[in-house]
Amino acid sequence: MGQNSERAVGFELGMINNLIRRSLNQRFAENGLEDLGGIQGPVIGSIFENSKKGDVFQKDIEKWFQIRRSTATVMLQSMEQKGLIERIPVPNDGRLKKIVLTKKAEQRHFKVKEQIEQFHRDLEEGITPEEKEEFLRILDKFRDNLETEKK
Repeated sequence: MGQNSERAVGFELGMINNLIRRSLNQRFAENGLEDLGGIQGPVIGSIFENSKKGDVFQKDIEKWFQIRRSTATVMLQSMEQKGLIERIPVPNDGRLKKIVLTKKAEQRHFKVKEQIEQFHRDLEEGITPEEKEEFLRILDKFRDNLETEKK
């Protein structure tokens, strides 16, 4: 068996995830966005884009980022304390609150978007469109395997 066949895919993906998080956090810090740790920057972008189509709720963020309710709750509470989002009650259901970006978050959205786009360009440097497509196809298989496991 070759060296590559002995490498555990899950372990490698975990390491890549850590490197991605560190790289984004460093880029954000270098550009005055240091308070947007973890996935908060991408969450702002997702709320910004999706709120054009309709209201955004916590369950949407949980689905988009494949995170647990408790994780989303803690993250959104942090974002609310930083003045990045507001949770606004929905008129017909007092328990349901839509997530709305504040002006502060909207202004920062464009800086965040720029950093994330540059990160993707740097990450994909030297990768052909065919290689990227194959990699994404394989990632879809991994996701399907894990989602099937949950059932």
